[in-house]
Amino acid sequence: MINDYTQLQVLRSITEDTSQPKIAKKIGYSVGKVNFIIKALAEKGLIKVENFSNSNNKLKYKYLLTDEGIKEKISLTKKFIQRKKAEYEELQRELEEDNLKWTSNG
Repeated sequence: MINDYTQLQVLRSITEDTSQPKIAKKIGYSVGKVNFIIKALAEKGLIKVENFSNSNNKLKYKYLLTDEGIKEKISLTKKFIQRKKAEYEELQRELEEDNLKWTSNG
């Protein structure tokens, strides 16, 4: 099972001129893990994988986000921002509580 954040990292890394090694280096995963994630995203219909037809290297692929992939990327980004905002607000509350304890003890 691939978590939302991992999917988001790969979806954000996909550009027309990218490769699995480039994605792996960018997000800090092995090429094998990126390959697994890309296959899963393709099976879900979130990305399209095509061979470069004019390339001398027939093993080279291009990855394109589908309409569903774009929607999923937006949805995952919103969830990520909401989660980070909630974490920030929790940290703010903790700091305020600590500050109150500190000032009331001093």
